[in-house]
Amino acid sequence: MEPDPIRFYLDENLSPEIARQLARYGVDAIRGPLRDDDLSHLRRATALGRVLCTRDRDFVRLHSAGEEHAGVIKGQKHHSIGDWVNYLRFVHSICESEDLRNSVEHLFRVD
Repeated sequence: MEPDPIRFYLDENLSPEIARQLARYGVDAIRGPLRDDDLSHLRRATALGRVLCTRDRDFVRLHSAGEEHAGVIKGQKHHSIGDWVNYLRFVHSICESEDLRNSVEHLFRVD
């Protein structure tokens, strides 16, 4: 059985441009709806089998509280669209969907 490729879910704090740029590289990323609460975003991403990408530290709190999820990637306000695109492409190239299940990764620059 072939492993499932990693797919991403961007919360409303991230630019939809990230998903558009990732699509150019064949990376599956969608942006969640606006004005939804954090738990709904996390549960939707999990139901869709997608790693949630965010700048919001509340998702780390939900993880610490034991909420099951497909993975969270947490960045900072200073990370640019390019930083996100490069990092998510990197993660996509080395990870499978199960690799990030119930874990939190922190974005770092990939140049």
